[in-house]
Amino acid sequence: MTKALNADLRKAQTLTTVKKSIDIKAPVDTVFTYFARPEHVSDQMSDKGVAMTVIPMEIKDGMGVGTTFRIVGDFGGKRLEWDCETTEFVRERKISAKMTSGPFKKWDITTEFTPKTERLTTVTMTVNYEMPFGPLGGIINKIKFAKTAEKGMESALYKVKGLLEGNGSIPVYITLDAYQKLLEEKRKMNNVPVSTVLTAILEKYSEVEAKASN
Repeated sequence: MTKALNADLRKAQTLTTVKKSIDIKAPVDTVFTYFARPEHVSDQMSDKGVAMTVIPMEIKDGMGVGTTFRIVGDFGGKRLEWDCETTEFVRERKISAKMTSGPFKKWDITTEFTPKTERLTTVTMTVNYEMPFGPLGGIINKIKFAKTAEKGMESALYKVKGLLEGNGSIPVYITLDAYQKLLEEKRKMNNVPVSTVLTAILEKYSEVEAKASN
């Protein structure tokens, strides 16, 4: 009994939870559709000290259960990358994913969506992780990492809030076929942000339209 209790205590001490919530003045279906594509969120996490890129690898059922993606992060000058898989996908309610391979002992994320009114949605993002042991665990300051992760999550949520409450410059409604073509263009452009890809496509379209009208 004592050994089991000690094991539980050690686990509680090593497991870190970072949780942030925000209210977004937009319908739950609009907010959910945006978060259902993880690289949208990574586009927002670009503040100094934390930068993340999310690269979808295999898309299933429009980012549903079984979808795999890679996260490449720069946390205060320390580069980490890990592969994840979507484990839960409840439309307009919850999206969960966990690390399948990478430096952490454990890493998972859950984003929950709670409609408050027809045009107000609360988004709660929760990350649970256990820092790695060995050389990498000794290099990364655990407290600093937690603060960096918290800052990144908060920044991402505020930027998404601003985007979805603003002019909606990045469309959240797009067919899966069009979305996959967009990802292909993103790869060709060295995985620049989706907004940059869309801007390039629109500029090219404008050039073609201008030539056609001459």
